[in-house]
Amino acid sequence: MIRSRRSEKQKKKIVICPVCHTKIEVKENKKNNDRRVIITCPVCGKKGVVHLNNTFEELDFYPVNPPYTFVKIVKDVNTLEKCYRLLEPILSEEEAKNLRILYEILMHELDIELYEINTEEARTKLRKKIDEIIEEGGFQLKNDSKIKLIYYIERDTIGYGKIDGLMRDPNIEDISCDGPKIPIYLYHRKYGSLKTNIVFKDEEEVSSFVIKLAQKCGKYVSIAEPILDGTLPDGSRVQATLGTEVTARGSTFTIRKFRADPFTPPDLIEFGTMSPEMVAYFWLVVEHGISAIFAGGTGSGKTTTLNAMALFIPREAKIVSIEETREINLPHPNWIPGVTRSGFGEVVADKVIGEIDMYDLLKAALRQRPEYIIVGEIRGREAYVLFQAMATGHTTYSTMHADSPQSLVHRLESEPINIPRVMLQALDVITIQVQTEVKGERVRRCKQVVEIIDVDPKTKEVLTNEVFRWDPAEDVFVYSGNSYILNKIQAKLGLSKEEMMEELKRRTKILEWMRKKGIRTYRDVAKIVAEYTEKPEEFMKSVEGKKRVPDTV
Repeated sequence: MIRSRRSEKQKKKIVICPVCHTKIEVKENKKNNDRRVIITCPVCGKKGVVHLNNTFEELDFYPVNPPYTFVKIVKDVNTLEKCYRLLEPILSEEEAKNLRILYEILMHELDIELYEINTEEARTKLRKKIDEIIEEGGFQLKNDSKIKLIYYIERDTIGYGKIDGLMRDPNIEDISCDGPKIPIYLYHRKYGSLKTNIVFKDEEEVSSFVIKLAQKCGKYVSIAEPILDGTLPDGSRVQATLGTEVTARGSTFTIRKFRADPFTPPDLIEFGTMSPEMVAYFWLVVEHGISAIFAGGTGSGKTTTLNAMALFIPREAKIVSIEETREINLPHPNWIPGVTRSGFGEVVADKVIGEIDMYDLLKAALRQRPEYIIVGEIRGREAYVLFQAMATGHTTYSTMHADSPQSLVHRLESEPINIPRVMLQALDVITIQVQTEVKGERVRRCKQVVEIIDVDPKTKEVLTNEVFRWDPAEDVFVYSGNSYILNKIQAKLGLSKEEMMEELKRRTKILEWMRKKGIRTYRDVAKIVAEYTEKPEEFMKSVEGKKRVPDTV
């Protein structure tokens, strides 16, 4: 009835009143064998019973939509299984009955599709209509009850229903429903894969939800076309199936959440994905137009790293990005984000009429004279055009699935990409990222940074140089001491080797300074990069404390 949690510092039980959300300290009565404590909320007077269960150990507790929705992450002390519990206001029988009546009347009388207008406008119209229904219907509701009913109606109309709290949680990367009567699973940035306490009770409920997702994506899903691939209004990617036509256990969906506030270089350093020296290396690489591919397995953080490193692109540069679903997010004013479009109608020459794929977008991008081209992921014929762009002087960045430089080269040369080996010398840098465990914690690490030097004209062997590598035993990054790319930049700038290394150290110091100061939003980081590029000596004085620190807010 009233939810409990344990304060780690004080080792005391804290409960939250489901009515007014007041935090109440509970003292455990050791003489009570059934471990139940009856308490009364000092604010609203609500009475309830708290079950002090020692079967679960609380790992975390935080709000996602205060004062309505909270998250509690617990671990079963016997099985060691972790569980994600979404805590929402509890409705009495009377409140649940009123909610059903209100919802039915609202759906019958509402004369506008809420998903066709912006969220704030929809919320205003919805609350106005609810007030009219309550007044005309003579509902006798206490203020607390009315607030809870409005919360659930907004959740199920404007929001994402049962998973609305999950969509609001910034710690969640993926949400997965495998069918009705099966708990929803998610991937948490801190705790990894977790089972939730959210379940769709039957096929009708989950199918209805999949159709609602399709509407939010502006797409159509049916038994005739049971597979949905789309993008939600917030940029999150959806893959769903309807019914049992292609998934035997019933309708399913997977949501890959989009970060409106993407991770930045200081974040990668804070998480240990890269060392400050590695990020400083990429700062120079990106600034001076060196092309790179960020490779790794699924969930290894390839796109995250690509987006973070793209912040080093000079502010005035013209950028064109090409993706199947929007994941790249940049503050640059001269940026054209391109997204593919699915077709409609008949198939002509192995392509649906009206379809715009990566290949089409990339060909169009080259006519726009971009200085930087970013491709979300290369996996087909668009790779040939990308390498042609590299060979003709365009700076390009992309991601790819591969777990080593050798497997990346093999994939590029094999079907369906078929890049001739001689063209591989247009690519300058490869990074290999992995998702692994360090001291029992799930982490992402940049395993290798490798430079492609040349292709031997006789043996056709790809000549490479490993600049950085990750030592998993010590969880540290090791610099080889030699970089052909840095030597190339050094010659371009007319610097000595000592001056080049000093420049690398300065940028490393700036990155560490940003991390320590908590400067991490992508706009603030981009601003600092631009300020350093414009006035390096003056900016270094502010970093070293010899001058007032620039305002990044």
